Amino acid sequence: MSDRYASFAASGPGRALVKRFGLPQPPRLRRYRAGDSVVPGPVLVGGDGRLSGAIGKVLGSMGVEVRDPSTTPDQMVPGAEGTAPDPERIPLNAALVFDATGITASPGLRALYDFFHPYARALYPCGRVVVLGTAPERCATAPEATAQRALEGFVRSVGKEFGRGTTANLVYASPDADLESTLRFLLSARSAYVSGQVIRVGSGPGTAPANWDKPLADKVALVTGAARGIGTAIARVLTREGAHVVCLDVPAAGEALSTVANELSGTAFQLDLTAADAPARLAEHLQARHGGVDIVVHNAGITRDKTIARMTPELWDPVLDVNLSSQERVNQALLAENLVPRGGRLIGVASIAGIAGNRGQTNYATSKAGVIGLVQSTAPALAEAGITVNAVAPGFIETAMTAKMPMFVREAGRRLNSMNQGGLPIDVAETIAWLANPGSAGVTGNVVRVCGQSLLGA
Repeated sequence: MSDRYASFAASGPGRALVKRFGLPQPPRLRRYRAGDSVVPGPVLVGGDGRLSGAIGKVLGSMGVEVRDPSTTPDQMVPGAEGTAPDPERIPLNAALVFDATGITASPGLRALYDFFHPYARALYPCGRVVVLGTAPERCATAPEATAQRALEGFVRSVGKEFGRGTTANLVYASPDADLESTLRFLLSARSAYVSGQVIRVGSGPGTAPANWDKPLADKVALVTGAARGIGTAIARVLTREGAHVVCLDVPAAGEALSTVANELSGTAFQLDLTAADAPARLAEHLQARHGGVDIVVHNAGITRDKTIARMTPELWDPVLDVNLSSQERVNQALLAENLVPRGGRLIGVASIAGIAGNRGQTNYATSKAGVIGLVQSTAPALAEAGITVNAVAPGFIETAMTAKMPMFVREAGRRLNSMNQGGLPIDVAETIAWLANPGSAGVTGNVVRVCGQSLLGA
C-alpha cells in the first residue's frame, strides 16, 4: 500500500504545508541499486582508538575517499580557543565514522562533541554515522565500561537529530574483529531503515567473498514463508547475492510459492512446519537435493490477535508453534544431522513486538521475544561450531498485512520513527543478506531492529 501522506509531503504544495504546520517530513530514502558504489562520497574519519588502522584498511578496500578532521587553512576561522572549522566552508561528507575505543573514562566523551559538532550539518542527505567502541563487558576498568556504555545514548540521539534520512549506529568491536562486512552494510544504501542499533562484532576473521557483488555464490539458502511479502523479498535478495534459494511455504500457498521459486531459478518445497514429521522431511530434502544448507532464514510466521482475556487456546497455540517452536525443532534436526556446515548462518525474524510488546498480541509478542531468546541462548555453543545465529526485528513494514490495519494505527506505525515512514520488505531482506555474508563471521547473538529507529522499544 502506498504512503499517501509521504507522497503529498514530497510535493510542492505539500512541502509548504508540512513546513508551515510542523508536520513530519518523510525523507526519500536512498536504497541499494545494482551498480551503486558502497558509499556515494567521501567519509570523514575521526578518533584515535585501537581500530583506526582497521577502519582505514576497510575503507581503502572499498575505494572510498577518506577525509581527516584536520581541515585545511581555508576551512578554518578564528575562534575563542584558537581556530575552528568554518561551517560555510566545510565540504559535505557521505558518512562520519568515529573510533571511540580510545575513550577510557567519562571526561574523554568530550571527543564526541569535538568531532561531531562542526560536521553535524556537513552530511549528504541519507548520510551515515557509525561510532565504534568496546563492549562494556569487555572493558578493563569500570570507568572505561561507563564511558563506552554512554556511546549508546549519543548514537541514538544523533539518529533522531540529524534527519534527512541519516542513520546512526554503534558497533562494539572486539580487538581482532573483522569489520569489513559490517561497515560495508552500515555505510551503504542497504541499511536505509536500520538506525539507532547497537551491533556487537566478536573475534574471529570472516571469509571475505571473492566478489562482494555476489558474496553468496555457491551457497544454499532456505527461506521459510517465502511465498509472499517479506519472505519473497528475502528470497530475491539472497538470489541476487548469488545463493540458490530453497523457498518453503505451506501447501495452501503452493501456487504463489512455485511462482517465486521459478522466478528466482530456485527450488519450491511445500511443507507445513507444524507437522510432526516436518523437521525430518526438511532435513531429508536438503540432504538429498543439496547436501545440506548454508543459510537458514526462519521467516514463517502468523498472527492471531486478541487480548489475553479473550484469547483462546486455538489462537494461542498455533502462533507459538509456527513462530517459535517450529524454529527450534528445525534447527535441532538440521544440526543433529550436521547439515549446517562450519560457516553456516541461522537467522530468525523476530519483531519489535517481541521487544516492546503490543496490545492484543500477547501470543505474537511472546513468540517473537522467544526468537530473541533463541538467538541469545544458542549463540555461544554454535559459535564453537563456527555457526552464527542472529535475528532481525522489523518494525512497521509496508506489507499486505499492515495495509489491513486501521488507518490511525497504520499512520502511527509509519510516523513513530526517526524516518517518519514505514520500511519496505527489502529493508529486512538487505539486513538478512548482511548477516548471511561470509564476512560476517564475528556477528553472532545480535538482534538488529529494522525499524527506522522506532520510538517504541529499546
